[in-house]
Amino acid sequence: MIFLLLTGGLAVLTIGADLLIRGASNLARTLGLSSLVIGLTVVAFGTSSPELFVSVKASLSNQADIAVGNVIGSNIFNLLFILGISSLIVPLTTSKQLIRLDVPVMIVTSGLVWLFSLDGSIDRVEGLGLLAGIIIYAPLLIYFGKRNSNQLPKVNDKTDPIAQKGVGVYRDLLLVFLGLVMLVLGARWLVEGATGLARMLGVSELMIGLTVVAVGTSIPEAATSIVASFKRERDLAIGNVVGSNIFNVLIVLSASAILATDGISVSRTTLQFDIPVMVAVAFACLPIFFTGGRISRWEGAMFLGYYAAYLTFLILTMTRHYTLPAFSRAMLWFVIPMTILGIAVSLLCWLKKRRSETKQRPVIS
Repeated sequence: MIFLLLTGGLAVLTIGADLLIRGASNLARTLGLSSLVIGLTVVAFGTSSPELFVSVKASLSNQADIAVGNVIGSNIFNLLFILGISSLIVPLTTSKQLIRLDVPVMIVTSGLVWLFSLDGSIDRVEGLGLLAGIIIYAPLLIYFGKRNSNQLPKVNDKTDPIAQKGVGVYRDLLLVFLGLVMLVLGARWLVEGATGLARMLGVSELMIGLTVVAVGTSIPEAATSIVASFKRERDLAIGNVVGSNIFNVLIVLSASAILATDGISVSRTTLQFDIPVMVAVAFACLPIFFTGGRISRWEGAMFLGYYAAYLTFLILTMTRHYTLPAFSRAMLWFVIPMTILGIAVSLLCWLKKRRSETKQRPVIS
C-alpha cells in the first residue's frame, strides 16, 4: 500500500504539474501578464496548498512539530533543492521585481518567524500579524505586475495562433484548476505513503516534518519548477519558488497559529538551527539573484550541495552519530566562509563587468 501511494502520488504530481504550467503560461499570454506574476500568485498559492492542508491538520491535531517543521523544511527545500536543480537544467534569469520586492519580502517574513519564535511559540496574535503581511504584500505585487504588464504585447484574438486554436481564458483556467487538483491529490498520497514509511522506521515527528512531509508537500513546487525549466519558462520556475516561500509563512504558518488553541510551539532545536538556516538561505538569495541577474549552473550546484549537507546534519543529529562534531566544524569553518567568498567574488565580477560596460558606452555630445 505504501509503495502504491508513493508511485501513484509521483505520477499524478507529474501530470498535474504539466497541466498547471501549460494553463498558467497560456493564461499569462492571454491576459497580457508576465509569467513572473502568474508564478508568484496563481502557481505559488496553488502549489502551496498541500503545505496549508498538512500544517493546519497537524496544528488542529496538536502536532506542532509537524506543522512548523513542514513550513521551515519546505522553505529550505524550495530554495536549495528546487532552485538548485532547476538552474542546473537551465540558468534562471532573475527580474528586477524579484530583487526589489519579492526576495526582500521573503527575507523579512523569514526573519519575522525567527523573531516570533524566540519565546518558544507562535501565538494567535503573532499569527494574525503574519496574516496581515499578505494584505500589505498583495497590493504591491499587483501594482508591480500591472506596471510590468504594460510593457508586454497584448494578445490579438484575430492574429494570435493560440487564440485561433480556441485556447481562451476559460480553458486556461480549467487547465490550471485541474493541475492544482492533481498536485494536491498527488502530494497527499505521497505524504501519506512517505509518512507511513518513516514511522515504520521510528523517526520523530520533528524529523518527519522537516524532511518527509516538507519534501512531500513541496513536490508540487518541485514538479512545477522543473517542468517549467524544461519548457524554458524561467519566470514561472523562479516565481513559483519565491512566491511559495512567502505564502508558506504569511498564510500556511499564520493559519496554523491562528487555528491552534494556544498557538503552535516551536522546539528548541528548530529555533537554534532550522529557522536560522531558513533565514540564512533566504538572505543568500539576494546577492546571488543580484549579481549577473541570474542563477548560474554552478550556483545551482552549490544550492544542491548545501541541501545535501543540511539533510546529512539532520540524519547525524537524529542518530547521534559520532561524526556529528567533526561535520559541524567542517560546516562552520569551511562551507560558510567559502559561501561568503563565492558571493563576494560574484559581486566583484559583476561590478567589474558593469564598470567595463559603462566605459564602452559612447558619449553623446
